[in-house]
Amino acid sequence: MIINTAEMAGELKRLLPAWLPTRRWFAGKGRAPAPVEPGPVSVLSPGDPALLQVLVRTGPGELHQLLLGAATSAPPGQDVVGRAGSLILYEATGDAVLMGRLAELIAEGGRRDGIAFHRVPGARIPRGLPARPLGAEQSNTGVVYGEGMMLKVLRRPVPGVSHELEMLTALGRAEGVASAAPLGWLSTTAGQEELVLGILQEFVPSRGDGWALALADARACVKNVENADGPVAPLGAFTEEARALGLATAGVHRALAGQLPTAEISAAGVTALVDGLAERLATAAAQVPELRPYTRQLGALYQDVAEVARRGNPLLAQRVHGDLHLGQALRAGHGWVLIDFEGEPGGGAAARAVPQPPLRDVAAMLRSFDYAAHHALAEVLGVPPGERRTGDPRATRQARRASAWAVHNRRAFSEGYTAAGGCDPRCRPVLLRAFEADKAVYEALYEARNRPAWLPIPMAAVRRLAASRRAAV
Repeated sequence: MIINTAEMAGELKRLLPAWLPTRRWFAGKGRAPAPVEPGPVSVLSPGDPALLQVLVRTGPGELHQLLLGAATSAPPGQDVVGRAGSLILYEATGDAVLMGRLAELIAEGGRRDGIAFHRVPGARIPRGLPARPLGAEQSNTGVVYGEGMMLKVLRRPVPGVSHELEMLTALGRAEGVASAAPLGWLSTTAGQEELVLGILQEFVPSRGDGWALALADARACVKNVENADGPVAPLGAFTEEARALGLATAGVHRALAGQLPTAEISAAGVTALVDGLAERLATAAAQVPELRPYTRQLGALYQDVAEVARRGNPLLAQRVHGDLHLGQALRAGHGWVLIDFEGEPGGGAAARAVPQPPLRDVAAMLRSFDYAAHHALAEVLGVPPGERRTGDPRATRQARRASAWAVHNRRAFSEGYTAAGGCDPRCRPVLLRAFEADKAVYEALYEARNRPAWLPIPMAAVRRLAASRRAAV
């Protein structure tokens, strides 16, 4: 089967405007449609079906990567994009045969139609393992091979050094830190820079990710408020896990600080940090009207960081995870393992590599406990997030219970982080509040674009943090 790649690019330009917005990883949701401009189509593996790769530009500086199967008849159960002439195009990450071919290309190394395949020296990449997509569709797509490997398909690749590859390699050099070792990757070039398209790494078998486990515990806690049938359920069911997650996070930070450069942030660096926070706030407020009443107080929170630094409290910076939350931690048999060191979606490679105060990761994880509590409450009450049942005493107790669960586990995480040698987050309240506020603003923008019903969750944090700044002055 011969594929005319130029004609295929034209067919994709016709098909993708309707299909792309249905993808969880698509960055263009919540705004006016932009022209879809497919780049050159690469044939990674010929045949029927064939495996195709293409980068699609959907806005200024915005790329999305597609892996597509092209067949005269699509295998059953595949996610079909549409018909292109005599061929049916479909999402290839659900096709075990095509994903098996892709792993073999990484194992062999070399180049294929403009795509380079790299194997980490000494890495063992077994062939013939059954491939299956991970069930959770996030900002990227995971494909698991047996129980030994996982391919992370980067849906929004950015030019430059891969933050994740660099971080995973550094953690692999450190002792006593569990991580998913990289095995290989695929890339192309963007101008003069490498563009990493996917990373093959060790698969971490687990009991589940932190989000699923924390949410289940928070849900049970909220359900079991006091009633005539029995006493209040304890808040502590997840406490030891939260504390252990704090220990693991501090261990990762310590390992990264030992393997990669660290620095004290200069006065100019502090100004740049504060200006960056203010810029993110202004950008978000321009798109999320609900944020606008709080911009003055949040801006003052950020300026407090500069004031504390001027008083002689230095800020230390190092490489950090960059997008830490409960879903980025797997509960393996031997403890917690942090994953997905890609950084926040949408950030450039240079920005992701800038050393940051480690409290930025801590603040992000604390926000995640708050998210889990409020999401669990909404599920138990059977209402959209942020909505309350007025006049219902039991619902009021459940809301208080959810808040108490979040506070309890946030405290346990902070205690674990401190016990493992990390800076006690509670000793840097100004910096912690500023980073929490920044994360809540980021979440508000994300939810407004992708899940408007969830917007009340970050907005509750925005109101709380803005009120904390008013109370402090």
